[in-house]
Amino acid sequence: MNYFEFYDIPVSFFPDQVLVRKIFYEKSKAYHPDFHVNEPEEKQEEILQLSTLNNNAFKVLSSPERCLEYVLGLHGLISEGEKHTLPQDFLMKMMEINEALMELEFEPDAQALARIRAQVQEVQHTLDTALQSLLQRHDREPGNQALLAEAKDIYYRKKYVLRINDSLNKFAP
Repeated sequence: MNYFEFYDIPVSFFPDQVLVRKIFYEKSKAYHPDFHVNEPEEKQEEILQLSTLNNNAFKVLSSPERCLEYVLGLHGLISEGEKHTLPQDFLMKMMEINEALMELEFEPDAQALARIRAQVQEVQHTLDTALQSLLQRHDREPGNQALLAEAKDIYYRKKYVLRINDSLNKFAP
């Protein structure tokens, strides 16, 4: 059973957060192990599994990034260890940024670091804006495979940018 089925809500990149929170608290009360200590061991195990499912569902459905990955996974578009090929122009731009970061390791330059941060933030903002638009369109046109494929591509670009941000964070703030 997927998290949307468990919460009895439609699959969406933007689940209603008020509803998600409400369902989470209802299920937390219903499936809290402390309320079932007098049940047979088999029933206690079932309650524990449902409690864990509820906690995991809430973590995913209340996080835009995790929800994106989860919904793409539900559509069979991403899988663990997948090697997605990113467009050459994007990779070239990221390679230039990575090279500039490597230069900063040997020759620190606060202005160059600020320029790189701004460049990465601009790429991130562009990806976030494009993704928001795509996902909103998909929620209006569920199952549109072309939109899902574009969302998958942006998802992997964002992961790449996240790694660059991790490298940036190694430098003084």
